Amino acid sequence: MHIIENGNVAAALGVKLAGAQVIAAYPITPQTPLTEKLAEFIEAGEMRAQYIPVESEHSALAACIAASSTGARAFTATSANGLLYMHEQIHWAAGARLPIVMCVVNRAVGAPWCIWNDHQDSISQRDTGWIQMYACDHQQIIDGVLKAFALAEATSIPVMLCYDGYLLSHTYMPFEVPDEGKVGRFLKPFKPPYALDPANPANLNTVTLPDVRMDVLGEMAHGYMEIRYLLQEDLRAALSVGQEIEDEFASIFGRGGNALVEPYRCDDADYVVVGMGSLTYQLRDVVEALRDEGHKIGVLGIRLYRPFPDQAVAEALGAVRGVFVIEKALSYGYEGALCSDLKAALYEHLVKGGGNGGPAEDGRDRGQPAFVKGLVAGIGGRDIRTLDLTDALRAGMAATAGGGAKGAPAEERPDWIGIKL
Repeated sequence: MHIIENGNVAAALGVKLAGAQVIAAYPITPQTPLTEKLAEFIEAGEMRAQYIPVESEHSALAACIAASSTGARAFTATSANGLLYMHEQIHWAAGARLPIVMCVVNRAVGAPWCIWNDHQDSISQRDTGWIQMYACDHQQIIDGVLKAFALAEATSIPVMLCYDGYLLSHTYMPFEVPDEGKVGRFLKPFKPPYALDPANPANLNTVTLPDVRMDVLGEMAHGYMEIRYLLQEDLRAALSVGQEIEDEFASIFGRGGNALVEPYRCDDADYVVVGMGSLTYQLRDVVEALRDEGHKIGVLGIRLYRPFPDQAVAEALGAVRGVFVIEKALSYGYEGALCSDLKAALYEHLVKGGGNGGPAEDGRDRGQPAFVKGLVAGIGGRDIRTLDLTDALRAGMAATAGGGAKGAPAEERPDWIGIKL
C-alpha cells in the first residue's frame, strides 16, 4: 500500500508493524508527532503495546531499559538536548546489551536554543556503543525501523535510526507501507537469550571487578574489560550482520540492498562527495548539474555510521582523485567527525594497506585519493541551497585540477557553505 505522509508517521507505522510492546517517550520538537501517533495507535486499539508517559528523556530510556530487560520489544524517540539528557542511560543500554530501538529526529543542540536541523545531536553520541543508521527519505525511515529491530535483536546491541528534523520528519512524500505478512516473515518474535523473571529473581549489571572472577554459580565470569571487548567485537561484526539483514529484506520486499553505503554515479567518478541523511539525495541534483558541465562526480551516502563501514568506504573511493565530505556537525576544535573517520579508513585500507588490489575494472589506478576536503553546511537549520553546493564543489574541483599532492587543498580546516560573517 502506497500512502503520502510525513516522516514521523512513517516511523510510527514502522514501529507499529514491528510489534513494539513498550513505548516510553518525552515530547521534544521535532520528535513529538512520532510518539503522539504511537499513542493514538495504542489508544485506538490498533497496536497492542504499553505507552509509558514519563517526566524526562532520561526516564524514557530508563523505562525502555527495564522493559527490554524483561524480554519486551522496546522503543523510544527523541531529539537534540533530549538525546543529550539520555546520555547516561544511552551508555547503560549498550553496556547491558539491550536491543532497544530509538529514532533520533536530528536537531541542533543548544545553546543558543535552536529547534532546526543539523546532526550534532546524534554525532555527539557516536562513541556510546550504539549502532547508528541514517535515513535519506520516508521509505528508508519506515523500512529502517524494521531493519533496526532485526539488527538490534540479532546483535544484542541497541540501534539509533536517525533522520533529519523537518526536512524529513514534517515533510510529506509517498512511500510504501510494508505488507504485514511479509513483515512477519522478516522480523521474527523477539526471544532474548535471558530475561528477568519474577519466578527466577536475579541481579543484572551489578558492580563488576576489573579482573575475571568466579560468579555465584562457581563459574568464571568476564571482568569489565572483557565485556567491553566483546561489545567492540560484536559492533564490528554488525557490519556483516547488517548487510545480511539488508539482503533478506531486499529478497522479501524487493527494495533496498545498501546497508552500509549508498553510491550514486560513482562508477566512473573522478570526484565523490560524501554525506549522510537527506543531504545526499539533494546532492544528486548537484551531481547531475555538474555532470552536464563535463565533471565526473558522484555521491556516496553513508547509511550505517556506527560501526563505521571503513572497508566499504575504501572500496568505493579507492579509484577517485578527490573526495569532498559535507556534514552537518563538527568535532569542535578539529573538523567534521565523518571527515576524520573517512580519512582514517582510506589510510588503513589504501595507504597502510598498499592499495586495494591494482587497477579498477575501467583501468584507473586504485590507491589513495589525491585529497579529502571537509565542508560544513546546514548548521542550525541554515538553508543548504543547491546552487551553493554546486558552486562549492565546482570551485573545489577547479582548485585541485592538478591532482596528486600538489592538487590537494592548502587549507586543512573545513570550509563552511552558506556562512555570513
